Amino acid sequence: KAVVSTQSTGKQLRIKGGVVKRLNKELQMYEKEVTDGESKVQAMKDDNKDPYDIKKMEEVVAESRAMVPDTRNSLRKAGEDLDILLEDNANEGLEEYKAAREIRDLVTV
Repeated sequence: KAVVSTQSTGKQLRIKGGVVKRLNKELQMYEKEVTDGESKVQAMKDDNKDPYDIKKMEEVVAESRAMVPDTRNSLRKAGEDLDILLEDNANEGLEEYKAAREIRDLVTV
């Protein structure tokens, strides 16, 4: 029974660690899209580009900006879920535990 439990815990650590890693990457991407998009909108305004094109670009930036809080909340929840698994020090010997601990140490929200 302990072997099954250890395998299950290892799998959960791998899954939850992957979720945290993916959401962190998504959050960084959305934040970069907002920054890059705002710069592009300003450049378009400075170059007197078509107002329709500027408006469309502003909509794209707004969509990315709206995703930041949602993704941050998802990342926070996933981090909390991973923390619960990491609290069980009995799993410290597992490779998945070490990998999940590294991910969690790198990601702060």
